[in-house]
Amino acid sequence: MHNRRPAQEKQPQKNAPQTAAAANFIRSIIEADLEAGKYGGRVVTRFPPEPNGYLHIGHAKSICLNFGLAADFGGVCNLRFDDTNPAKEDVEYVDSIKEDVRWLGYDWEDRLFYASDYFEKLYQYALDLIRAGRAYVCSLSGAEIRRYRGTLTEPGTESPYRNRPVAENLDLFQRMRAGEFPDGTHVLRAKIDMAAPNLNLRDPTLYRIRHMTHHRTGDKWCIYPMYDFTHCLCDAIEGVTHSICTLEFENNRPLYDWVLDTLQTHHHPRQIEFARLNLSYTVLSKRKLVALVDGGHVSGWDDPRMPTLSGLRRRGYTPRAIRTFCERIGVAKRDSTVDVALLEYCIREDLNRRAPRVMAVLRPLKVIIDNYPEDREEMLEARNNPEDPGAGTRRVPFSRVLYIEREDFMEDPPKKFFRLAPGREVRLRYAYFIKCVRVVKNADSGDIEELHCTYDPATRGGDAPDGRKVKATLHWVSARHCIDAEVRLYEHLFVAQNPGEDRPDGDFIVDLNPNSLEVLDPCKMEPGLAAARPGDGYQFERLGYFCADQYDFSSAKPVFNRTVTLRDTWAKIRRQAVGKAR
Repeated sequence: MHNRRPAQEKQPQKNAPQTAAAANFIRSIIEADLEAGKYGGRVVTRFPPEPNGYLHIGHAKSICLNFGLAADFGGVCNLRFDDTNPAKEDVEYVDSIKEDVRWLGYDWEDRLFYASDYFEKLYQYALDLIRAGRAYVCSLSGAEIRRYRGTLTEPGTESPYRNRPVAENLDLFQRMRAGEFPDGTHVLRAKIDMAAPNLNLRDPTLYRIRHMTHHRTGDKWCIYPMYDFTHCLCDAIEGVTHSICTLEFENNRPLYDWVLDTLQTHHHPRQIEFARLNLSYTVLSKRKLVALVDGGHVSGWDDPRMPTLSGLRRRGYTPRAIRTFCERIGVAKRDSTVDVALLEYCIREDLNRRAPRVMAVLRPLKVIIDNYPEDREEMLEARNNPEDPGAGTRRVPFSRVLYIEREDFMEDPPKKFFRLAPGREVRLRYAYFIKCVRVVKNADSGDIEELHCTYDPATRGGDAPDGRKVKATLHWVSARHCIDAEVRLYEHLFVAQNPGEDRPDGDFIVDLNPNSLEVLDPCKMEPGLAAARPGDGYQFERLGYFCADQYDFSSAKPVFNRTVTLRDTWAKIRRQAVGKAR
């Protein structure tokens, strides 16, 4: 796992660029609350990650939604870490989460909070519940609590400890805090209704014993609050107005409200649920992502095949593209799966406008131009980005010996192959027409080792004066001037659209794509790429978008990762859909 930071890290924007706000049901709720004067006309949201893993593209949707809504309504958004489980949390995750939020373009300013900031307040709230007879210390084991809970069709059974006297519950809970009991001996449970249709209201656990060192509070605490008790109270303490979360917490909302109503907190936020992001050919479950990392199926959380923001950043995705993607998928009340092709379309659209063009040959085949002087070389003018007139031009060297892509030549081509072949003429981009006159093969293997060609000096940078046409233009690099580099070609990590879902055991590992990574070395690139910096992105002409690896790139050994191919499958899908609609 890489823990290093990029050598050239872009400074985050104080406020991410805002686009025209798309209507959605959450926005409508907030507008209605503001019109009614609720919460004094304020809008306060929060992004509350658990520091037990790296953020992924699904979290980006929540980040953009929470920070975006706050900005659109003139409010604020807090960053709060839900750090209540020391067994799985680490400062490494805290740092990575802060870096990811900044990288996306959002700034929490002075509103960085931790649930652990409120441990004493939460403890006092728990004592208040005990004194009010609304919470008790339960000494059942975890397995017994689950068994007593009942099912969706059968009510639960009350714990034999449910009616302990208030004084005894206070004494036991204070002794739990003092560290007198080992893990699992007792828990604090809310006293609600063991026959409630909603299982979350059947005396849920509020506190458990964990004799573990916390990354912020050290060994000060050995009891830690549960999410459902912590989250609503942290929202209330911070003055959050709209607590926006994903649909899996919809059944938790009655408990959210019960805690705040029972404690009669000074402030009661409104919980609103929206559909989480599901992406084809991708897993976003934290448990599954951990399994990929721990099982060695990827190189780490920032492996460019991972859907983590650190992985996407390393692969060359931009904050603009991810924000655009999150805006386009919108906010819904029902779960659905988004085609990963839309995400690829967004990054392709962004890079097409901004990425400088360069020439690189990934599978080189040597070309010798027999009628070009051996001692001659010239500099040719090449456009940096035809989509951006202000991008200017660069100069690329040309000489007698070149490299082209091996797949751009066929000795016995099929009818619709228009690239280079014996006796055929093609254009070299920004350069000349060349014609293949001879093929040299390895005497032992029969593999093609080099091509001998002739060039037409009159075709420099343009068409032939006599009007003859060619059907293909090839990219190339000069053998005398090019640099060697390693290129990593990334594909989808899974071959199944919904990994593991079609299998009875849910095993998603068997759907891993064995060809998700191909390493090519050495590749040949125009010399200007020697000045690339880690994280810089380019379009390799005719090949796709690539970026200099953030960690493994150096002038001695340049390494480039493929961000996305040039082929736009999402645009094809849209054209097909429009055609069917007509």
